[in-house]
Amino acid sequence: MSSFAKLKELVAATEADATAFYEKGNKAAGTRLRKALQEIKVLAQEGRNEVTAKKNEG
Repeated sequence: MSSFAKLKELVAATEADATAFYEKGNKAAGTRLRKALQEIKVLAQEGRNEVTAKKNEG
């Protein structure tokens, strides 16, 4: 469950950069957004692994 909570926090924190990039054309925000999306991808994979491990326990 820890990966899921981290994932939710990261998505919420990234919202401002997404708005700045898409609505205002801020290229630096786009770079931060890409970095955050990569972190989201990694956390999502960790979450998948946690779920699989828990499912296979019993």
